[in-house]
Amino acid sequence: MNIKEIKLHQLVMKMRNPFTTSFGTQQDRYVTIIEAVNEDGLSGFGECVAGEDPLYSEEFMDSALIAMKKYFAPLVLHNEISHPDDVWELFKPFKKNNMAKAGIEGAVWDLYAKENNITLSEAVGGKKPDVEVGISLGLEDTDEALLERVKEKVDEGYKRIKVKIKPGRDVEMVRKIRDAFGDIPLMVDANSAYTLDDIETLKALDEFDLMMIEQPLAAGDLIDHAKLQKEIKTPVCLDESIDSYESALGAIELGSCKIINVKVGRVGGITQSKKIHDLALEHNIPLWCGGMLEAGVGRLHNIAITTLSNFTLPGDTASSSRYWFTDIISPEVIAEDGVVNVSTAPGIGADVDFGKMEQYLKTTEVITKGDQIDMVFYN
Repeated sequence: MNIKEIKLHQLVMKMRNPFTTSFGTQQDRYVTIIEAVNEDGLSGFGECVAGEDPLYSEEFMDSALIAMKKYFAPLVLHNEISHPDDVWELFKPFKKNNMAKAGIEGAVWDLYAKENNITLSEAVGGKKPDVEVGISLGLEDTDEALLERVKEKVDEGYKRIKVKIKPGRDVEMVRKIRDAFGDIPLMVDANSAYTLDDIETLKALDEFDLMMIEQPLAAGDLIDHAKLQKEIKTPVCLDESIDSYESALGAIELGSCKIINVKVGRVGGITQSKKIHDLALEHNIPLWCGGMLEAGVGRLHNIAITTLSNFTLPGDTASSSRYWFTDIISPEVIAEDGVVNVSTAPGIGADVDFGKMEQYLKTTEVITKGDQIDMVFYN
């Protein structure tokens, strides 16, 4: 692969509806679209999912931009890459910064697939012609407002409903959902809002036959989650605690969870997502692909990784229109009756629409092969 320049398109996209979790409420979403351009002018696209503030993880938009500009884009431009898996090896000396790594690597994956005239799903080894998806619903001001949202999404045919919880908005709220909608596929996501001091509350959720409780305890924790899983019947799913192949292996060996949510940005890209997939498959741990409020590019990367065989649970990749008044890709992602068809077009399977992107664009920075790279590596 002969990549001549990398462009960082920095956007601010207003979400169709405010999205509330235990971290707070978000409506303006900061998005960086990475464009890798080869010598023939062909472009591949990735998306950095780091948020404006270091709330979900230690990584955030400004830090990711620095890492991409100073380290990761120059490394890709100044080294020979025969396959996208090579990118992870280039990035390996640098600790964490996984969302920045994944954004650059994602653009290389898309470009590689387009150069070889195959879909991104084929490039990563996926075989499914379509994927089942669920919906993630943030907290509403009242339980009644949340019930209206749930009804709307059940009627739209989503294969799984996920609702956010936090202390004080948990057991009784979930009870109301069960009372109103019966045995719909339902899970809850705590985003690390609880501790082992809340174990009786978490045990109380067992009566609702939930698919899983996602990341109830601290981000990065494996030990307390293992203790919790032994005390509750509801499967624990880990999200923020799984940021690498090594943490996934540790979680499996400790019994910290029964399900893993793979987010491409959180684990450092597609190459690492594939490694975690193979590990989980070996240990009979089902996977699903979580969402990070992605625009269309990141959404299509999620669809591609979900075509791997062990992604057996519905992911978070809902229709573009669920989140955006206008997405930046054509065609947009559409879920019908909870199913997204995988595009047969090369690469991510849709075009980045620069006309649409213009309304959100704040700035574009270009890194070229002519730019200097000055790094010191320490043993």
